[in-house]
Amino acid sequence: MASVGRLLTLKFLPVWPDLGLLLLRVWFGGLLLLLHGWMKISMYGAMSQKFADPFGIGAPASLALSIFAEAVCSSLIVLGLFTRFAAIVCIINMITALVIVHHMALTGPRSGELAFLYLGAFIVLLLAGPGRFSIDGRR
Repeated sequence: MASVGRLLTLKFLPVWPDLGLLLLRVWFGGLLLLLHGWMKISMYGAMSQKFADPFGIGAPASLALSIFAEAVCSSLIVLGLFTRFAAIVCIINMITALVIVHHMALTGPRSGELAFLYLGAFIVLLLAGPGRFSIDGRR
């Protein structure tokens, strides 16, 4: 009976929180960079006049802030460099996207589900830190 309990609770698996944080950083930071940040960089000219302007600073400036979060800060997260600062920037970006652009909708055609998932991952990184397998962890 004890072996069934061990099997159901997966206690036979090793516990590697630092490896889990590395995977979380590379997975979400890398996806944000490749799927969103890089696209915004490569299409800056086309997007700069029609990008959402939630803070009233102009579409080009709003796009630049989004690029900073989605390209620069996501790269920092992947590397594990200034991870908590980068996570805060990405959290602000994802809250803005979720509330302003997607109107808190988690389903439907204008769903903010993806922003919500990114938000959760970056909150975990803010609270847990980057882990040992990071540049921050080496200092």
